[in-house]
Amino acid sequence: MTGSIIWSLVLAIHVLCMTYWVGGSIYSTLVVRSTVGLLDPGPRNSVLLQGYTRFFRGLYQVVPFSLLSGWGLIFHEGGFGAVAWPVNAMQLLGLVMAAVFILTVQGPFRRARRAMRPQQALFDTLRSRTAIMAGLGVLTILVAAMARGI
Repeated sequence: MTGSIIWSLVLAIHVLCMTYWVGGSIYSTLVVRSTVGLLDPGPRNSVLLQGYTRFFRGLYQVVPFSLLSGWGLIFHEGGFGAVAWPVNAMQLLGLVMAAVFILTVQGPFRRARRAMRPQQALFDTLRSRTAIMAGLGVLTILVAAMARGI
């Protein structure tokens, strides 16, 4: 009984991490960008940079926890060979999302934080990268729904 409670908590951690990651990416892509479009360029860039800083700071914790909890659940079920193909597809999509996050933080986000006056093109790149993470996250959710039916 105790083991099932622990694995239920691991699953809950995994789902909460993915909720922050995918939901935050969708919110950042669809809501924040269109809302700050009403501001002048100086304050807009400041608000965008602060928003991305807070979101990415959270992702620094969420990404490892989501990957580790997912792998823990896979090993609990018997390993990568014992799980259905949608579970392995979810892992692949999660790793691609993690790679997009790392490349985004180490590339355009770092350049935007170091710039005296970040150019709009950097924020466009950040938006497109978070849109890619959001799209991959939605695809991962669809694959998870398919795995449930197997």
